[in-house]
Amino acid sequence: MNQPWDADPDAALTRRLGKSPAELGTTGGRDGCPDVWELDNGDIAVIGRDLTAAYQARLPQDLVVGEGERLVVIPRITLLSAKEDLPDA
Repeated sequence: MNQPWDADPDAALTRRLGKSPAELGTTGGRDGCPDVWELDNGDIAVIGRDLTAAYQARLPQDLVVGEGERLVVIPRITLLSAKEDLPDA
């Protein structure tokens, strides 16, 4: 069965959305940087903490983390800083 959407592993990272982790103060160095990037196909890549296991038993009924998916958490400030780079529609 085909999914209506699938991630393209060949898509390239093209630009950061929002401010860098260093600018936001959400990193102590190069490692462990929460970030949001646009890919060349228009999809979005999110780098954050994998908390799939921590949330698995308490997901709302209509939320499913499918096979090959991870529940990733980023700081609120990271997403808010990306808002200015996102189109309204």
